[in-house]
Amino acid sequence: MHLCMRTTLDLEDGLLRRARRKAAEEGRTLTAVIEDALRALFGRPARPRSRFRLRLPTRRGTRPPDIDVADRDALHERFDGRR
Repeated sequence: MHLCMRTTLDLEDGLLRRARRKAAEEGRTLTAVIEDALRALFGRPARPRSRFRLRLPTRRGTRPPDIDVADRDALHERFDGRR
């Protein structure tokens, strides 16, 4: 799990312009540029970001009930336990 903390910084105008320009030139976010600069300052290597992979839960042996998601009344009946 990747946790982020939000904060407000007062940066010198020229320094912020340079950081924004660098981010635009590299096609990156300002946050990524600032994070990399802080990592370089503190000597910690950047962690490679793994791609997000969505894993859907599945079960063997049964198939889901036939529900027409376009039929709103049938959905309400199914989830209200009337069927």
